[in-house]
Amino acid sequence: MKTRTLRKDKVNIITLGCSKNVVDSEVLSGQLQANDIDVVHESKKSDHNIVVINTCGFIDKAKEESINTILDHVELKKKGRLDKVYVTGCLTERYRQNLEAEIPEVDAWFGTMELPLILKRFEADYKAELVGERLLSTPSHYAYMKISEGCNRTCSFCAIPLMRGQHVSKSVEQLVAEAEGLVRKGVKEVMLIAQELTYYGLDIYKKRELPRLLHALADVKGLEWIRLHYAYPSKFPLEIIDAMKERSNICNYLDMPLQHSSDNMLKAMRRQITRAEMDDLIGDIRSRIPDICVRTTLIAGFPGETEADVEDMKAFLQAQRFDRVGIFTYSHEEGTSAHTLEDNIPHEEKERRAQEVMEVQQEISYEKNQEKVGKIFKVLVDKKEAGRYLGRTEFDSVEVDNEVIITTGHKLTMGEFVNVKITKAYDYDLEGIVAEA
Repeated sequence: MKTRTLRKDKVNIITLGCSKNVVDSEVLSGQLQANDIDVVHESKKSDHNIVVINTCGFIDKAKEESINTILDHVELKKKGRLDKVYVTGCLTERYRQNLEAEIPEVDAWFGTMELPLILKRFEADYKAELVGERLLSTPSHYAYMKISEGCNRTCSFCAIPLMRGQHVSKSVEQLVAEAEGLVRKGVKEVMLIAQELTYYGLDIYKKRELPRLLHALADVKGLEWIRLHYAYPSKFPLEIIDAMKERSNICNYLDMPLQHSSDNMLKAMRRQITRAEMDDLIGDIRSRIPDICVRTTLIAGFPGETEADVEDMKAFLQAQRFDRVGIFTYSHEEGTSAHTLEDNIPHEEKERRAQEVMEVQQEISYEKNQEKVGKIFKVLVDKKEAGRYLGRTEFDSVEVDNEVIITTGHKLTMGEFVNVKITKAYDYDLEGIVAEA
């Protein structure tokens, strides 16, 4: 029988899934720390006695990773290496009853909006005055900033509204204060995230107010890069692009998941847009900022997708020549309207289609990177690995896009901006030398 020691509790928070979960974990960390509770994020050491696992429940692979992580830590608890295992996040929100029955060794389960209940477990108080305050788990020079929660869209494949609820915007004033707080901590780049950025403000201001928010954030002194993630294409407010053009610290970068290109798939996915409308929108965006980096994501293997639809997607990529593309295989999710359809494409075939599409994009990416050779770009230094400095241009977001391998004879500081002349280009990365001033 394990004898509980009198040592002070130490909490390790493990975050799975998207950047929105990262922010939630950082908020929890900040609240615990403010209550004098020792907290770390994804510690590799074994000096903690409590684990909080922030799960993802979005698609099959993410759910499997979440379940395996929970089981691994339950096993550590059985061996006496942990005192408590708590689970929060999207997986709990979707499957709490089943999970409680199947994994009773977990000490408590919490949904996506139950931060005060988690704190109660630690006999800690929710400190309202800390709204916007977080203990960053990212390097100190960049941070994610969640501008809203939930989603009102009805995409047929997506389970996010089941887990995150309806769209709720934060106020402009609250977000500006949060950005100012991040800058005081040394943050130079913020990545604006939400389930859907362009819907921002409709609930509290009765109109789309992302352009207003962008101008307000661009006025924050010391904030050098503002980056936009997850913009929905239907009814896209082009004033966003105007704000980007007018303000030098808003990156010429737009992450706009399109999901497919063929009209029958877009209709089945309930995307509220046609291929022609997407072509027009991308044309309008590029006419305003010709060198903008447009990133998108696509889905392969949605029910009813044909070979002709896949060919359509490949032709779409060749016509639009996106700078960055990610692709997912369709996951058949309970509670979504697409779940009533027959998931009639085998997993291996979904993977084959995704690979085929990405081979088209790989060639486009290589060609676009080759165009950068000989040019000089402002690069943010992110890290040093194996003796090499790695950074990003304004056209690259962290973890999902290109990295720049920087050669220099001088010591560089993480979070420093340097001008880099590109000397080599690969499919997804660049190499360059620091350009002397």
